[in-house]
Amino acid sequence: MSTQVDDREVASSMDCPVIEGKRQVQHVSPRTADVGGIEVNRVLPSRHRRLVGAWCFLDHAGPAVFKGDAGGLRVGPHPHIGLQTFTWMIEGKVLHRDSLGNEQVIRPGQVNLMTAGRGISHTEESISGETHLHAAQLWIALPDAHRQAEPRFDHYPDLPGWTSQGVEHTLLTGEFEGRRAPTLAFSELVGVDLACREGATLSLSLREDFEYGIMPLEGSLDIEGDVFSANEMAYLGRGRSSVTLSLPAGGRAILVGGEPLGEEILIWWNFVGHSRAEIIQAQRDWEAGHERFGTIEGYDGERLMPPPLPWAS
Repeated sequence: MSTQVDDREVASSMDCPVIEGKRQVQHVSPRTADVGGIEVNRVLPSRHRRLVGAWCFLDHAGPAVFKGDAGGLRVGPHPHIGLQTFTWMIEGKVLHRDSLGNEQVIRPGQVNLMTAGRGISHTEESISGETHLHAAQLWIALPDAHRQAEPRFDHYPDLPGWTSQGVEHTLLTGEFEGRRAPTLAFSELVGVDLACREGATLSLSLREDFEYGIMPLEGSLDIEGDVFSANEMAYLGRGRSSVTLSLPAGGRAILVGGEPLGEEILIWWNFVGHSRAEIIQAQRDWEAGHERFGTIEGYDGERLMPPPLPWAS
């Protein structure tokens, strides 16, 4: 998916304060955006929270219902550098195509992971006749040492899943509760989908060296008496060994966390970089049709073009 973010908009990541011996939880409100004809709630990056570990972007699309060929997601060819795109499909089917020649339909319960590295382009569109879409798409900033990695695409149809404390857990990436996901990662991070059919209260074990955020995707989320509405992220910061939370019947939330990246990154349009110079070059290369971003076979539509750069070259 595509975004437009200027690094001037977002604040640096900071830990939550401790007041009267209790570590606070920060409320991070979303803003809405249109991506490929679908309204999404975007919570990362924002003025209040730039990163959670290496997670630097979080869109929640849907739940949306549309009339077959009359609607659906359709995102034309666009480029990426310096990141991994991470798509968690909850409902619906979306076709991914990229400049490496990959074509992959992602279905509910699966993850698509595209490593952009030095440069890749791709498209995303709902399958013909599909009437539903519900997904979370995240970006993971590549550490400086891996920002020029060879581009690649990985599809994960089978992920670790279990039920604990009345909540269905799906481990999307990283290690959690003694389990490890097969998902490729370049930094220490974790992602877990939490869903419950009936209301439940559960305690989650956390790593004190990780920072964490939890975003309710359906229903509200109660963290030790602090209530968060759907699409509002609860930023937990670092230094916690556990957290207790409650979900309502039919509730769903996504937990993301990781070791703080410790590197300054910039986000502009679909590019994640460690300097303005590399983002400026990437935009010029895309506009010029440079071979670093290749071509995509099978998509009928125009390439997406970026807005003017916010910086003087």
